[in-house]
Amino acid sequence: MSGVADLLAAARVKCLTIATAESCTGGMIAAALTDLPGSSEMFLWGAVTYSNPAKRSMLGVSQMTLVTHGAVSEEVAREMAQGALARSGADIAVSITGIAGPGGSEFKPEGRVCFGIATADETRTETVEFGALGRDAVRLAARDHALMLLGQAVGVPGSEP
Repeated sequence: MSGVADLLAAARVKCLTIATAESCTGGMIAAALTDLPGSSEMFLWGAVTYSNPAKRSMLGVSQMTLVTHGAVSEEVAREMAQGALARSGADIAVSITGIAGPGGSEFKPEGRVCFGIATADETRTETVEFGALGRDAVRLAARDHALMLLGQAVGVPGSEP
């Protein structure tokens, strides 16, 4: 957990607060952030929005975006991150939506995970194809990637992919 400790320490020094919006990880990012004492200074808010209705009601994700692009898309990850940022009042929000497995389709395979990272100045998104590693491994890899994105956002040295 030294990476999480470094992330939280950097956020503390810079007086930055964090929010999360999670789907396929079911709260694993928030859990990793809150495992350490003192994290309440930096971690403000977390939402587990596993269903599309939850994404809409809790984060303000557009029904049109969900219909047009599907829940596992950078467009939805963008709206999730922006919704978490706006609703929490945090300085940085990370979002995650994906297919941990088992399952998937030809167009959205198992192991595809979309991420969003939002600040007041910008929102970035990306998709990572972790592959069919199995549900637990995909979820852990996705959690770790989201923590790396947060590390980049707060300027933790060595948080490059």
